[in-house]
Amino acid sequence: MSYLNLFLGSILVKTDIRGRQYIPKKGPYIIAINHFHIFDPALVAYSIRKPISFLAASDQEIEWYVILAGKLYGFIPTNRSHLAPSTIKKAIQVLAEGDILGIFPEATADFALREPKKGVTYLSVKSACKILPVGIVGLDDIWNNWLRGVRPKVSVRIGKPFSVPEEFPPDRNKREKLLSDIGNAIMCHIAALLPEDRHGHYSGNQKIKYYKG
Repeated sequence: MSYLNLFLGSILVKTDIRGRQYIPKKGPYIIAINHFHIFDPALVAYSIRKPISFLAASDQEIEWYVILAGKLYGFIPTNRSHLAPSTIKKAIQVLAEGDILGIFPEATADFALREPKKGVTYLSVKSACKILPVGIVGLDDIWNNWLRGVRPKVSVRIGKPFSVPEEFPPDRNKREKLLSDIGNAIMCHIAALLPEDRHGHYSGNQKIKYYKG
């Protein structure tokens, strides 16, 4: 898959990568990425240049080529609405072995940022690992561009790693609020790496300007 990433990232598209100096020299850590296109994982893997285990939605109808890509990449099947114990166990195992876990907090692809699913936020706290935010744009019209013989320009922005609280409060309401706050913080870190017209649900959020600084 490294050869496929290289072919896609350097031959089929024009990839502009910035922020590689923020990539930790070694794991474990979590990469949190916006999800605008099915090729996002390939371009992120090309930019990071290290093996990544991605969480992938398994509670929807998936095209055969996406399933094939998942098997080749080693995706961890994930129910977006209910994070199964087996998924948590596999994800934690990846990190316990010092490797890199890739998550798409929004779970499904769209054209602008949305609120994250609570499952991946929970995993971020449970793992106690740093999070590396990544923003990627430019793949939206990739098929039409290729048909016209045009190499799309793809922008990959890597932000500074950050940490989240490592413990859940015993009170359920406080725990739910913590998950919501952490999820929004993760999305704002990603938004700080994207153009304003892609901020979606987080448009106008003041934390974005703070994280840009």
